[in-house]
Amino acid sequence: MASTSAVQIMQVPQRSISLPASARLHPNVLKVEGELNKFKTWESSFSSSSSIQNGLTRLAELYNCIEELIQSPCTQKALRNLQHKKLVEEALDTSIGLLGACSNARELILMMKEQAQDLQSALRRRVGDSSMDSNVHAYISFRRKSKKNIAKCLRALKKAESNSIKSSSDMLDGNDQHLSMVINVLRDSRALTISIFRSILLFLTMPELKTKAGGWSLIRKLMPVASKGGQEIFNEVGNVDVALFLLHGQILKNNDAKFDVQIAHRRLETLGSCIKGVESRLDCLFRRLIQNRVSLLNVLTP
Repeated sequence: MASTSAVQIMQVPQRSISLPASARLHPNVLKVEGELNKFKTWESSFSSSSSIQNGLTRLAELYNCIEELIQSPCTQKALRNLQHKKLVEEALDTSIGLLGACSNARELILMMKEQAQDLQSALRRRVGDSSMDSNVHAYISFRRKSKKNIAKCLRALKKAESNSIKSSSDMLDGNDQHLSMVINVLRDSRALTISIFRSILLFLTMPELKTKAGGWSLIRKLMPVASKGGQEIFNEVGNVDVALFLLHGQILKNNDAKFDVQIAHRRLETLGSCIKGVESRLDCLFRRLIQNRVSLLNVLTP
């Protein structure tokens, strides 16, 4: 059966910004609130990359709106108040963590893309079973080693999630409704960003596959990768893992693996397309996060 993380569904934290009517009239506030509301119905199931790509696209749009909000005169005036300097510094600390998490996700995605492309080329050549098995084994070894990196990144996200801006609310002036809204926006966007980065890491997680006695027959049964409800058991990454484990088993048994090679090749093509989509959206989000940090730095050094 698929691992728990492969079929787990993550609900994005659904937090709403409660603003007075006067604050809601500000156009930048309305734009940010509109983007945040789009996430209320968004969830990422780790069985597909489409929801992850959609989430990354929406997140980049959200940071565009946040950028406009930070650049607005009323926000600039509020943040440049000396008594609010600590708020900006804490937001900058948060931005470093988000950039680091995004860099980790991009690096893992890049390694996956390179490994998948190399294996696809090897399967296309099909020089011989021994050579082909060597390439398949190299990919499987890479996937097993990547589990440690993914686990490390997940722990870092968990730590970042727990280190929220705790003292900010205590320093806020209760009458400064606009600044309170800005801080809430930064908190909510941070929670959404961490959630989506977590979904990417779990998307890349290797499913648990039994390969001992009777294991290959079990994997054979999983080849259709469909449950009774018609939903895939594994995502695009897991589908490749299943196909390669089976192909490896057929080669070890000296069986004709032509059919399994074709399946593995098709799934690698699908994976390559998905990885390309996630990679491009991550690059876009990374640029938005950098711009967000630059804008916050400019508040401290106008």
